[in-house]
Amino acid sequence: MIKGNLHLEIQKHRQNHYGLLRTTYWDKKDKKIKHTSHGRLSGLDCETLKLIQASIKGKVKLLTSADEPHVRKSKEYGASYTVLQIAKKFGLDKIIYSKPNQQWVQDSLAMIAGRLIYAGSKLSLSNRYKDTALWELCGVENAVDVEKNCYASMDRLLDRQKAIQKKLAEKHFDGNVLVLYDITSSYFEGEYSASRIVKFGYNRDQKRGHEQMVIGLICTSRGCPIGVEVFPGNTKDETTVVNKISEIQKTYQMEEIIFVGDRGMVTKGNLEKVKNVEGLNTISALTHPQIKELLSRKVIQTDLFDEQKIVEVLDPDISGCRYCLCRNTETAKRETKTRNALLSKTTEGLKKIAASNRGSTEQISARVGKLLGKTKMGKYITWEVKNKELQWSLNADLVDTEQLLDGCYIIASDVPQEKMQSQEIVASYKRLTLVEKAFRNLKTVQLEIRPVYHKTDDRIRCHVFICMLAYYLQWHMSQLLQPLFKADGKYKNRFWTFENVIERLKSIRREDINVSGAKFKIVTEADKDQEKILKLLKIKLHSHTMEK
Repeated sequence: MIKGNLHLEIQKHRQNHYGLLRTTYWDKKDKKIKHTSHGRLSGLDCETLKLIQASIKGKVKLLTSADEPHVRKSKEYGASYTVLQIAKKFGLDKIIYSKPNQQWVQDSLAMIAGRLIYAGSKLSLSNRYKDTALWELCGVENAVDVEKNCYASMDRLLDRQKAIQKKLAEKHFDGNVLVLYDITSSYFEGEYSASRIVKFGYNRDQKRGHEQMVIGLICTSRGCPIGVEVFPGNTKDETTVVNKISEIQKTYQMEEIIFVGDRGMVTKGNLEKVKNVEGLNTISALTHPQIKELLSRKVIQTDLFDEQKIVEVLDPDISGCRYCLCRNTETAKRETKTRNALLSKTTEGLKKIAASNRGSTEQISARVGKLLGKTKMGKYITWEVKNKELQWSLNADLVDTEQLLDGCYIIASDVPQEKMQSQEIVASYKRLTLVEKAFRNLKTVQLEIRPVYHKTDDRIRCHVFICMLAYYLQWHMSQLLQPLFKADGKYKNRFWTFENVIERLKSIRREDINVSGAKFKIVTEADKDQEKILKLLKIKLHSHTMEK
């Protein structure tokens, strides 16, 4: 990275003159003048060197255009160099394989860093070698062979997935037994007839008519990604839990874990299967029907829910089961408002159907069924069709009863009180938002896990694994950049996002310069914003020297 003005310094050794292409600058820290050499010009007489020196200063124009300093080519450098250095700083290169200089490891790092910087397909990344220094920094000097440098390296990387995730677990769990787990789905477009992964199932992206895959992600209590697994698209949430718990304990060799899963995952059936597993405790939230079941058994009452404090209740029928009762006022307002709007829409629709008085009993019933199916308010409505006339009524008492539970939620756990107080249990469950944040980045914000351009299941799995490792680097970078984000403005005054950080780094370029036949690689000087980013990331950019 250039500091100061570029100039040619003429020196003499014995009877021969030579030129040093240098920059001179004032170091504020050491309070002295420092020099950076970028290359050496030799084999020229003193007069020629003086002409080149004057040309660089802009005082004269050389008659021979070949002797003038000029940029041969320019490539993106800052983001690629920074992300690769972050990978080395946190040991990802050695975690991938103990001998990180092997080309397939370097190719893997290029794809991981490339996912964070450019996203897109592996083919598009391989074709960027003319525009970015990424591949050169990873040891590929000329054109990139997508089959050799991408697909073959992906196969090697997938073979190492379990070993890599085990090393990540050993590094980051470090006695912290809290494990966050959640799943999401990602849909496909196109034909995948030979795939065992790409199936129709419950689509969390509301993309009807699309096949999908299900992705399970394991994170630490701070949200650092540790492991990822791809399941067939028709996999139900709760069916992944038991095997995942077993994998965490056996593969990652964790004797004690507190498994945190979303509501509906840690089901009664799953708890039965793992109740005798030594060293395992769970934290999850109850579903709405489960809360009603506790009310019917009189284990809890609606007046126990409080927005100011967490009320803890023990289940008399389940040994060691603790219920932490909470209420969120803002959520309550939102849920009440939504229900009232849907009820208003339902009653207006029923009035129109009743007033029209058209069609047979079956036709009127079908119209009512369609309306209630759309608004999901059928449980509050009592209706029947007699003599082709619709009669209906609203169960106001049931509406009032339901409204008492608006904003109410229960966190259930079997963690002993000596290990965790109720406040810690609730806070631990809320940490699942960190996994949701990871999914947002994987699917939309930065890493764009889809569209998936691969057609074989192994390549699909490896593509997801590469995206997870890219988020691993993003997570570490985001931790270091917290002072930058916290000092930023809000709403319309907000400037910094992770995407913007990458874009600012991408504008740091490496220029290939010719001076009188000598070739140099020089990195452009960082501006104040870029210097701030690099300082927080503890990355120092270095100039390249003269080519041989």
